[in-house]
Amino acid sequence: MDGGGAQYNPRTVEEVFRDFKGRRAGMIRALTTDVEDFYQQCDPEKENLCLYGFPSEQWEVNLPAEEVPPELPEPALGINFARDGMQEKDWLALVAVHSDAWLLAVAFYFGARFGFDKSDRKRLFNMINDLPTIYEVVTGTGKKQVKVEKSSVSNHSSTKSKPKVSKVSITYFILDELNDQFNTKQATYSSGFVLVMYSMNFIFRMHA
Repeated sequence: MDGGGAQYNPRTVEEVFRDFKGRRAGMIRALTTDVEDFYQQCDPEKENLCLYGFPSEQWEVNLPAEEVPPELPEPALGINFARDGMQEKDWLALVAVHSDAWLLAVAFYFGARFGFDKSDRKRLFNMINDLPTIYEVVTGTGKKQVKVEKSSVSNHSSTKSKPKVSKVSITYFILDELNDQFNTKQATYSSGFVLVMYSMNFIFRMHA
């Protein structure tokens, strides 16, 4: 399912990244600026609902696509059912995490579909990773993380320490290994999906 403007298929790293940013902006708006409208649309009495973000920076709460399999990976199903069983901030954080996973799934689906090679996939991941996740924006943890990192740099700038392997380096190593595996012939969608799972592992470790 897609909407919010003319449908298109991004084919380059830059086009996929623009698509990612547009969808991300729409979902952030739903969970922040338009949160009251979003909350009301997610009625637990309705059927399974999903939050969609579009390249035009619009968002929509709607039923999942009827076609099987769908043209694009589908976002989390039934986000409305948990609304009244949780505190609003916790529910919004949950939707945000699932939205991050969906955005990565869509981005790397395009990458797999249009034959991105190892360097293309890594470049796309780096561009995406430079942006705060939706979860970080909605919960405010992104700002806290920046403050902690600055404080850590200040405290250790005058002392020498043994080099450490960062979480980012570990993630890139995993992606390198995964990219090598992708050079073999695999199903297009499953390749993108596996890469997304490794990418999400990075996101959750950063929040742990």
